[in-house]
Amino acid sequence: MDLNQKVVVVTGAGRGLGRGIATYFAGKGARLACVDLSQEDLNATVAACEAAGGEARAYLANVAKEEDVEKLFSDVVADFGSLHGVVNNAGITRDGLLVKYKDGEIVSKMSLQQWQAVIDVNLTGVFLCGREAAAKMLELGVEEGVIVNISSLARQGSFGQSNYAAAKTGVVALAEVWAKELARYNIRTGAVAPGTINTDMLAAMKPEARERLIQAVPLRRLGEAEHVARSVAFIFETDYFTGRCIDMDGGLR
Repeated sequence: MDLNQKVVVVTGAGRGLGRGIATYFAGKGARLACVDLSQEDLNATVAACEAAGGEARAYLANVAKEEDVEKLFSDVVADFGSLHGVVNNAGITRDGLLVKYKDGEIVSKMSLQQWQAVIDVNLTGVFLCGREAAAKMLELGVEEGVIVNISSLARQGSFGQSNYAAAKTGVVALAEVWAKELARYNIRTGAVAPGTINTDMLAAMKPEARERLIQAVPLRRLGEAEHVARSVAFIFETDYFTGRCIDMDGGLR
């Protein structure tokens, strides 16, 4: 797929990886529907996309809510007149040990609320956006469509992240299933699993903690949002790629 003038939805586009992906796609001439919960963050992303040479619009939506997602995709099609792709990037964390045991006693357990909050956004949100994107593409009769789910290195198992790891494993499985179901309509799917990426959260870490993370990466450096964006673009632009996950982790896996 040539990204020039293609309409692409990016969820979680307000900052971090989402902003990086949206801005990179804008530089390739894509028309971006940027989705998040913060209008201020979205405004900054839209400005960055426009500065990169692309068209962009902001949409407030909670991807965990079915009615929000249905309205989102209807609005995007009404505004842009088409839909060619979606990048399911929105995600949250609510870390905690499954059980914390100390001095012969259970100190704490991961709560159902911690579990459900992450599953709702990181897995159910991807399901809802993937479903609605596919439905709109079929209704519009687009010649080619692409759905990319952002996973994580955590899908290999990440200490203190039962909820997050389960969700990020799940979104890869969704990409694999959708590849088989949607290939007949020339809708391709894929996933990208980033490793340790240089985001605002890492920038705020103590220098010694940040250095430990860097030293754990075989390439001895952090990934950048653009590395992830290039991986997503590769899936969009490579018409024989579908149903697989790219691990963008500097060899950390």
